[in-house]
Amino acid sequence: MEFFERPDAPKTGATPDHPAERAVLVHLELPDSLGVDDLEEFHHLVVSSGVSPVAEVLGRRERPDPATYVGSGKVQEILDVVEAHEADVVLFNHALSPAQERNLERALKCRVLDRTGLILDIFALRARTHEGRLQVELAQLRHLSTRLVRGWTHLERQKGGIGLRGPGETQLETDRRLVRERIRSIEGRLLKVRSQRAQGRRARERSETPLISLVGYTNAGKSTLFNRLTQAEVYVADKLFATLDPTLRRVRVPGIGPAILADTVGFIRHLPHRLVDAFRATLEETLGASLLLHVTDGSAAERDANVDAVNEVLEEISADELPVLHVYNKVDLLGETPRIERDEQGRPWRVWMSAQTGAGLDLLHQAMAERLASGWVDQWVRLPAFAGRLRARLHEAGEVLNEETDERGDMLLRVRVNRIHFQRLLRSEGLTETDVAAVAPVAGGGDASYNPSRPHSH
Repeated sequence: MEFFERPDAPKTGATPDHPAERAVLVHLELPDSLGVDDLEEFHHLVVSSGVSPVAEVLGRRERPDPATYVGSGKVQEILDVVEAHEADVVLFNHALSPAQERNLERALKCRVLDRTGLILDIFALRARTHEGRLQVELAQLRHLSTRLVRGWTHLERQKGGIGLRGPGETQLETDRRLVRERIRSIEGRLLKVRSQRAQGRRARERSETPLISLVGYTNAGKSTLFNRLTQAEVYVADKLFATLDPTLRRVRVPGIGPAILADTVGFIRHLPHRLVDAFRATLEETLGASLLLHVTDGSAAERDANVDAVNEVLEEISADELPVLHVYNKVDLLGETPRIERDEQGRPWRVWMSAQTGAGLDLLHQAMAERLASGWVDQWVRLPAFAGRLRARLHEAGEVLNEETDERGDMLLRVRVNRIHFQRLLRSEGLTETDVAAVAPVAGGGDASYNPSRPHSH
């Protein structure tokens, strides 16, 4: 993208003819920072982006400066470092407002990129599918739309704007309108993608093929585990966001049968909401999951904070109620023994293993089989005659094995459906499993007595 009155954007992905951009890194420790962990992750992000870090400026503040985030004294310090190292770009490990970004670029006389812009740049490098590129472009445009000052020429070079401009429309207004139109166009295309994915999820639910979705902090080893479970060759690298596009493969779970395994984009602390929203079509692949495998780098010092960051995103996309099996990966780096940890009910809730060496893979298969076996409902339900919408949704979400009507006009259905989806459907109608539970009708048309204590679990 070309900007008027802005320095050139950094060129990531160095080649002999085009060396990597020289970057100065800026990190302020605020009261809510994780200190060295935040800084280490920032270094990983920078390396993943392909730029060459030449210096870093550190500091500490109680609160960000409204004009420049870092304060005038620190701005001068950064400028001295930029000039001394002939840096091309200054990267901030913080979310900057449009005004802060503009003020810093004027003062530093070089390109400034905040944490969101840096993550977007990495996403742009990683996106390989048409859908992934659309999602990246949408996030970039939303980020850019707040930063248009004098206009940009990426979408259209206006020469009078015949047929495009409104009466008296300025260049900046035209650029903003073009961005809005492009955003609407991409949103419409992604809406179709979400609809297609929803259809695919419903088809899988009806076929009773379990969907197992890998989620976790970026660089936790999800793609390595995906390859270990599927014998696929998904791109694996020791980089943040090495996987951006969702990948689905058929696997066989011992004792259960065929299942679909999905590898999704990794999460990160302070993930901007606009990125979550732009990647909703991909992230929603987790919503239809029978089981989430929450993969965590067990060797990471900040692993608890990473788990919390993933849980926040799962809550944001309404996937926090799905069954979760925690996978603590990289036990080979810890010297730990692979093992299964169980909750108070005796269910597996965490598996320690190594995706790299395969140690503990048999334990993971065992835990997955146990959790999937308990995840389906096979029972009779009683619905009042006016609950036609719920009846239709049960047909859509699972399998109705038998259907009758009693002398009172109530509908009696034997359903087989994923328990989480079943509970979600009932909750949307203000009901519980107890409210609709019934025993099998007596052969020959007898009544199916209301039995609130007997939802049969398969």
